[in-house]
Amino acid sequence: MTRPSLTLDLVEPLRQALAEPLGGDGAHRLMLVTPPPMRNLLHELAEPRQGAVLALLYEGDGELLLAMTRRSPHLRYHGGQVSLPGGTRDPGDASLWETALREAHEEIGIDPDGMIRLGRLTPIEVPASGYVVQPYVSYTARRPLFVLQADEVAELVELPLGVLLDPSAKGVEQRQLADRVARVPFYRYGEVVIWGATAMILSELEHVLRRICPE
Repeated sequence: MTRPSLTLDLVEPLRQALAEPLGGDGAHRLMLVTPPPMRNLLHELAEPRQGAVLALLYEGDGELLLAMTRRSPHLRYHGGQVSLPGGTRDPGDASLWETALREAHEEIGIDPDGMIRLGRLTPIEVPASGYVVQPYVSYTARRPLFVLQADEVAELVELPLGVLLDPSAKGVEQRQLADRVARVPFYRYGEVVIWGATAMILSELEHVLRRICPE
């Protein structure tokens, strides 16, 4: 199957769909790594760490693209993985939306003033690092001038949004993780493999897209 090409016409329907009840837990489970990590920091911390990520959409080559990053391999958590830009809420952030914008600006250099908020997805728990992460979906009219923060970002990944609707882009494999052998569902785009919490977030975005896109 050829992956669908999703265009700017989708932006307003997506905004409307994100305002409706979401399919968070069910969509998340489709990309859940099992069994869970042996150590669950969410159970050990007095309060979970609060974080936010930005699913930034923009047009490139006639279709909507999603800005993602490959994290630097030396980072303490999730090093080398493909993720959405974002990070930890700072005390000075008035909201988690501001967290997502600030962190995306720091990591990939986007202009926060140029971001149009389309909505938010369901918060997701990340036991391995003790975070509850709030994903936001945003749009900008033109491709940003990306400036990568070398300490945190090894590579910019521009993912065609239609990949999420292509059945051939999904798979499952067994993988040796740090503390266990696990069943790992993933999305694949060329040499880019997306799994873990990021794949769970994208699974919910896929669920929303399928409600508004024709077969």
